[in-house]
Amino acid sequence: MYFLKSISDEIRLSQILFNKHKKTMKLILVSIFAGIAAILQAAGGFLPGIGYFFSALATAPILLGSMFSIPFGVKSYFLTIILLFIIQPTELIVFPFTTGLLGLGIGASFHIFRKRLSLIVTGTILLMLGVMSLLFIFRFPVLGPAVSDSFSFLTTGSIFLFAFLYSWLWVEIALIIFKKLKMIII
Repeated sequence: MYFLKSISDEIRLSQILFNKHKKTMKLILVSIFAGIAAILQAAGGFLPGIGYFFSALATAPILLGSMFSIPFGVKSYFLTIILLFIIQPTELIVFPFTTGLLGLGIGASFHIFRKRLSLIVTGTILLMLGVMSLLFIFRFPVLGPAVSDSFSFLTTGSIFLFAFLYSWLWVEIALIIFKKLKMIII
């Protein structure tokens, strides 16, 4: 079955080879990934409409950084938050709970799990918790004004379905990008 298929062993090998780089090279890559993530996330506030498409792409740098190394991904995640505080403070509430958390979670799960389904479920749970926290705890209308901020099973089910499909998409995108990027970085 497709979901139970194991991810490539070359990802594990790339992670081992990446750890042989000098600390300076790793810090430069952390900065580059965080800068790209901050610019993409800030696009949602600067360019209404099309900016939201770019904002969703802020997951990629954090996810890729986490795929190479979990501490590397965590540093990129927190540096992106600091950069967003300077560039676009309105995106500070969204990034840590949605795009950033999803990237960090899926990227870290590449170190822990081998099956696609495990990677997708990890991303689904984290994205779902992030969106539900924003919506039901902080009362932040992350899904727009059409979705009520009071708990309902329909809303929760819809968030789960969206989070599952979105995580699945990002796992597949990450595998494609990682194979192309590893030639450059490693």
